[in-house]
Parts: sequence; C-alpha cells; structure tokens
Amino acid sequence: MIRSKKALKILEMLEEYYPETPTPLDHESPFQLLIAVLMSAQTTDKKVNQVTPE
Repeated sequence: MIRSKKALKILEMLEEYYPETPTPLDHESPFQLLIAVLMSAQTTDKKVNQVTPE
C-alpha cells in the first residue's frame, strides 16, 4: 500500500473510533487553543483554564 493511502486509511479509522475528541483546554478559536497548549506545557490544564477565561 502506498504510504499516503495507508496514512489516509489510518486517519479514517481514527475518525471512526474517535468522532469527537474532547480537549480539556477551554478555547473559542484555534489561536486560543494554540496559546493554551503552549501554556499547559508549563502547568496543569486546570490552571490554564483558570487564567484564560476571556
């Protein structure tokens, strides 16, 4: 199987098994999620959510 076709097959399987992947970080935009992920590398997700309510 060609590498790209294999990757697509794996992606399809993952989407089937995990249709809606929840994230513990509160966010309203992709940019906010990016910043929250960067911050969570230094502290807990709970603390990130406390300091980023806006």
